[in-house]
Amino acid sequence: MQDILETIMAAEDSAQPERELAGVARLPVPESYRGVVVRAEETQMFDGMATRDKDPRKALHVQEVPTPQPGPGEAVIAVMASAINYNTVWTSIFEPLPTFKFLQRYGRLSELTKRHDLPYHVVGSDAAGVVLRTGPGVTRWQAGDEVVAHCLSVELEEAAGHDDTMLDPQQRIWGFETNFGGLAELAVVKANQLMPKPRHLSWEEAASPGLVNSTAYRQLVSHHGANMKQGDVVLIWGASGGLGSYATQMALTGGAIPVCVVSSPDKAELCRRMGADLVIDRAAEGFRFWKDEQTQDSDEWRRFGERIRELTGGEDPDIVFEHPGRETFGASVFVTKRGGTVVTCASTSGYQHQYDNRYLWMHLKRIVGSHFANYREAWEANRLIALGKIHPTVSKTYGLEQTGQAAYEVHRNAHQGKVGVRCLAPTDGLGIRNPDLRARHEVAINRFRGH
Repeated sequence: MQDILETIMAAEDSAQPERELAGVARLPVPESYRGVVVRAEETQMFDGMATRDKDPRKALHVQEVPTPQPGPGEAVIAVMASAINYNTVWTSIFEPLPTFKFLQRYGRLSELTKRHDLPYHVVGSDAAGVVLRTGPGVTRWQAGDEVVAHCLSVELEEAAGHDDTMLDPQQRIWGFETNFGGLAELAVVKANQLMPKPRHLSWEEAASPGLVNSTAYRQLVSHHGANMKQGDVVLIWGASGGLGSYATQMALTGGAIPVCVVSSPDKAELCRRMGADLVIDRAAEGFRFWKDEQTQDSDEWRRFGERIRELTGGEDPDIVFEHPGRETFGASVFVTKRGGTVVTCASTSGYQHQYDNRYLWMHLKRIVGSHFANYREAWEANRLIALGKIHPTVSKTYGLEQTGQAAYEVHRNAHQGKVGVRCLAPTDGLGIRNPDLRARHEVAINRFRGH
């Protein structure tokens, strides 16, 4: 592993980094590597505890695991950096169910997938690194390529997935519903998960957008989501967070008008730094959409809608970018414009959504479910990063051994933007190949740092 790292690091000061990186093809792939895992024997460790009290630091372990051989259409990558997503938090607290059930189901599919059904689960759905080996049938990528990995894993053996790969019956999220994820020194991916690493970004910056940037792209921009257009008013919950910060940038870059909902003055300031003018600090303004655990407060929906109209000059949102779920969904349906769209992924405050259907059916609104992105959407989202149109939102980074603490901060919502994890990279700031492009966007790239 040290030889691999030294070869990658030799590219830092080289006039021909591609030549240096190609040297990894001559190195043996280690028989084992360090990965962040949850263990099947511990899936009941939090039984009886409230979700908030479950501690990812107790369930996430860094341990040595055997290196799988790449199968047909697969690649092994040396992971320089990864990042924390909510699916790693859910995995670490075994909610809504232990991910070993996913691995068991995948393992029954074929002899090749049987490798994933193990008593440990290497987690993580983001990665930036260098291709070490490719399996049979891979022609697009070769050893030494600098890449980022998106998290869509598909088999594409059935017709249903060939119009939109997210509809493949065997669609899974890598590192959540499959093993050998990105929070590790090595990772095994399907070759069609790979995309070129943006050359002006460091490893930790390049790793951080993958899941959330692609998810925001499909939700807002794609015809599979809200099909956002210029001038649309877009209400964005959690607008400075890991997902919302990309939705805010997508809205601004696409000529839409974001209305950013946040929960503190610091988060409001970050939205303004991104260029958003219309911001609601829901904590400061005291919005409480539930009277108690069973009863929503429709008067608060109305007050919230009035506040949005006050900011927009009387307009309701064409699109509501939903991901908190239970806590906010009733308000989201209510405030959406007649004929507008609520596009939803995830449910970080709860999966059981309640809303008043009169405001949906009588006002001809739509609810669209959106889950990650297909390969084309992920590629287009990554292209926006590579062009400097959308920027990473890394606020802080941790070493691999501190992954539990990183996940704990995301679980407790004590973070801004994305929290990165250095895997093989010894420090931040490595891997930048286009300093001129970076210099033009340095302020935007670093605006979340230290928050």
